[in-house]
Amino acid sequence: MPTATLPLRHVLLALAVVAIWGSNFVVIKYALHVMPPMLLAALRFALAFVPACFFLPRPAVHWRNLAAYGLFVAVGQFGLLYLAMGHEISPGLASLVIQTQVFFTLLLAVRLAGERVQASQRLGLALAAVGIAIIVMHTDGTTTPLGLAMVLAAALSWACGNLVGKRAGPVNMLAYIVWSSAFAVPPLLVLAWFVDGPQQIATALANADAGTWAAVLWQTVGNTLFGYGCWVWLLARHPAGRIVPMALLVPVFGMGASSLLLNETLPAWKLVAAALVLGGLAINLFGPRLLRPRPGPAKP
Repeated sequence: MPTATLPLRHVLLALAVVAIWGSNFVVIKYALHVMPPMLLAALRFALAFVPACFFLPRPAVHWRNLAAYGLFVAVGQFGLLYLAMGHEISPGLASLVIQTQVFFTLLLAVRLAGERVQASQRLGLALAAVGIAIIVMHTDGTTTPLGLAMVLAAALSWACGNLVGKRAGPVNMLAYIVWSSAFAVPPLLVLAWFVDGPQQIATALANADAGTWAAVLWQTVGNTLFGYGCWVWLLARHPAGRIVPMALLVPVFGMGASSLLLNETLPAWKLVAAALVLGGLAINLFGPRLLRPRPGPAKP
């Protein structure tokens, strides 16, 4: 039952989740030093399905819905993200650009479900677009136009997954993610064979040390099972408006961790671009609520 107040321990738990999600971009980069992108994605979702499938019953959703979600989120989103993060974009900027999924979700909802775009959402989209344009103008050796395009495509695929998940209705999202992973592993393994190549796969598996396997497991245990599990647990106990805004901190943790641990530079243009994108996200989230007409005083 949602509560009106947010206890400090729940605030700290939500912050822990977004910190894990943000700093995970550094962990991904670490794993990619040994694991090729598609193999890393296949291992992540294989371990997300087994052994969790033995403890979480399959949600009452048609298999086509589960398959579509797995393909859009696991293959489309993370496959492209991992490919881009291999050599085409820095972890900090990847954590920021992937959040454009919010706007792709909005635009797809307008196109496919006939939802209306409010003025505040248009403003938020415009601000974020300016931020992305600044990144385009400053692509360098750490961030290329191809990498930026791949992460934007990953964000679009994530948005498609959001709409598929919405059609699933009220289900246990953790179980939904676990069981949709089963449909992602086969195509990811096929892509790994053709994109990464059997020789690179064999070399990666032979050279993977304890740190590499810990990074792979962290994708599953830290981000999927713990992260989503806690997030769903918090959303079940509090209004979404109190929990969801904390996700805006994911790029903050992502860029901060990348700067601290990987020495990614944070020049003024990156900070301005981040402020514009995050500002656009905040306006998209809070604007409709703030601009909603308030009821006048009751007439006698």
